[in-house]
Amino acid sequence: MKNMKLIGCHLAAVIVFSGLFFSCSQTHVVKEYVDYVNVFIGTGGHGHTYPGATLPHGMVQLSPDTRLFGWDGCSGYYYADSSIIGFSHTHLSGTGIGDYGDILMMPTSGENKFMVSGNAEDPDSGYRSRFSHKEEEAVPGYYKVRLSDYDITAELTAALRTGFHRYTYPEGKAANLIIDMEPTIHGHQHPVTEIRIVNDSTVSGMKYTTGWAKNHYVYFYAEFSRPFTHTLYSGDTLIEGNLVKAKTAKALLTFIPEEAKKEVLVKVGISSVDCEGAKKNMKADISGWDFDKTVADARKIWNNELSVIDVKTDDAEQREIFYTALYHTAISPCIASDVDGRYRTMGHTIVQDTSYTNYTLFSLWDTFRALHPLYTVIRPDINQAFIRTFLRKYDESGVLPKWELASNETGTMIGYHAVSVIADAFFKNQRNFDVNKALSACVRSSTYDTTGITPMMPASIVARIMPLELKYKNELGYVPADRCGRSVSQGIEFAYNDWLIAQMAEALDQKDIADTYTKRGEYWKNYVDPETRLMRGRNMNGSWVTPFDPRAAFKGSCYVEGNAWQWSWFIPQDVPGLIEEMGGKDAFVAKLDSMFSMSSELTGDAGAALDVTGMIGQYAHGNEPSHHIPYLYNYVDEAWKTQALVDSILCTLYHDDPDGISGNEDCGQMSAWYVLNSMGFYSFCPGIPVYEIGRPLFDEVTVRLSGDKTFVVKALNNSKENKYVQSVKWNGLPLSEPRFSHQMLASGGVLEFEMGKEPNKELFKTY
Repeated sequence: MKNMKLIGCHLAAVIVFSGLFFSCSQTHVVKEYVDYVNVFIGTGGHGHTYPGATLPHGMVQLSPDTRLFGWDGCSGYYYADSSIIGFSHTHLSGTGIGDYGDILMMPTSGENKFMVSGNAEDPDSGYRSRFSHKEEEAVPGYYKVRLSDYDITAELTAALRTGFHRYTYPEGKAANLIIDMEPTIHGHQHPVTEIRIVNDSTVSGMKYTTGWAKNHYVYFYAEFSRPFTHTLYSGDTLIEGNLVKAKTAKALLTFIPEEAKKEVLVKVGISSVDCEGAKKNMKADISGWDFDKTVADARKIWNNELSVIDVKTDDAEQREIFYTALYHTAISPCIASDVDGRYRTMGHTIVQDTSYTNYTLFSLWDTFRALHPLYTVIRPDINQAFIRTFLRKYDESGVLPKWELASNETGTMIGYHAVSVIADAFFKNQRNFDVNKALSACVRSSTYDTTGITPMMPASIVARIMPLELKYKNELGYVPADRCGRSVSQGIEFAYNDWLIAQMAEALDQKDIADTYTKRGEYWKNYVDPETRLMRGRNMNGSWVTPFDPRAAFKGSCYVEGNAWQWSWFIPQDVPGLIEEMGGKDAFVAKLDSMFSMSSELTGDAGAALDVTGMIGQYAHGNEPSHHIPYLYNYVDEAWKTQALVDSILCTLYHDDPDGISGNEDCGQMSAWYVLNSMGFYSFCPGIPVYEIGRPLFDEVTVRLSGDKTFVVKALNNSKENKYVQSVKWNGLPLSEPRFSHQMLASGGVLEFEMGKEPNKELFKTY
């Protein structure tokens, strides 16, 4: 693996089962799960991940910032860059919009000439420093780099709510550290920032930003291992005293010469509540100054997190991709409660509840598809904790979260997919939440009603979370394209969500609700164009949108981040109905074949097609609406085509290099797809507790379930060439169809595949 050294191991390693032990000529070196993670995967291309230190679902994401602007600056770090601005404590993993990048610290040596970061084209115009990837290392929970302009070695690690820095300064030069509250990823406004010098080794402060999250508060409390002198600034204006409260508060700390040593450490607790909360978090997380112990603790925590799945394979690259993907799935959502149980509500009041853990960062339009279904397999307890957070936020805001960030609803994307996550857990019998309240919340989120929503939610956001599209689809049966943008994408996702509500209502004996939502769940049929058999927009008068170019992707169109080819297949809840609407099995297969074989050229607005990447024909793996499509062949007696497509995606659209993800990582969704599919199955329709069978990538996978049970997938006669399934057995009994239930998985057992070079076209044949 890149950036990982095996001390004392000079000869080729011999891999033993599950890759946990290496045998060397000179010594035995244990190789752990974290050693298979390459945290730089996704930091190039358009993956938008970051390489810094965090813990599973941690409040702190301490990572280097190399750029703050542009689409590929969403995480603050881009692999192609050659200078570092500093190290900030909050970051988003794989999003398509930027925010966070709070509480930036940058060590400098010698005479400090600047209090601005400067620019990448001319690093000497500010305090940023050049660096080389050859002098950069990272594993889960630890990051290290040499800042070449200052000859400073910077090391970062993290506890749950605290970032821990270690800076090694050169001898004979002044040792400085800049705290800059101005930088924010994507340059969002911050009306108020504050830095307070508590004493000669402690600093606290806050930052209030009005960005993607409209009211974002971060407080910090930082303790240094060495005393310092200080200078405070408001922008470039010198401020006397120990407090600066301004739009751009900054501090220059210089460690006292007679006491300064080469090494300076700083512990930074953060909180969304207040500085006292940040202090308590820091004190609870890290009691002393043992940086190496915190690194070791982080390693142990990540090893435990990743140990939930063992893979057996001779393919070192695929193992590295797998464990990096599993690592990415555990970064967010993030804890948003302080150690004393206090947290900031959606109404921006402060509440204390030690019986409840608050979470934030729910990219639900992305993550309902694979990330949350993966959690129902490997982390059902935390997935149910997320749902309890949904319901708490429903109490606080009046509506379920859609794309929630830092106790703010952003209203980003479409649908109301908290419903999808709730229904999926409900039908997998994971119900450690109030199911009746959950149904009520689902109904509320599907009903156009702008009353009863917290006044802290801006009107512009209310209009996104309660869009007029809801009113139209409930009254007309479709969303009119001449009144609303993205009408087709919204309409068919609404139908999926409504179908799920109907199923839950039926299970909870709420017949009236079930009847209403069963009807609404059929509304997707109103978009099927009988001429093209594709999903096409309709106007208020019922006419079809003209002209119609199925390859067109542009802003203001009938589709979200895609075109008619990518969106015409999103009816996972009723594939037989979709087959019928498309003209029957033969016509359905022909259209599906053409989608994967036609030109990948897109027409329309290139800017709107940024997310339409990872192309196989018009299939776009880099964006979520396509993720289930390869499995449609399982429904028409051509499962072998599913196997070939899944193999192609796994082996050509994921790599062990910075440009290793074919689109935005999207808070774990792209990686969760890989984790599930590489094990040989996929959650095709969240809310239906069934997994579709694909192509297992590894010789053997063991998933550790709750209650000391295991779910094992074995692939006999497996190889890169042998990508086709010849037969499948569950606990020794043949499967008659290309799917199995969650109940089977949760009970533990062995799913055994026999693989071969040629497709078995008679396998699973039902027609």
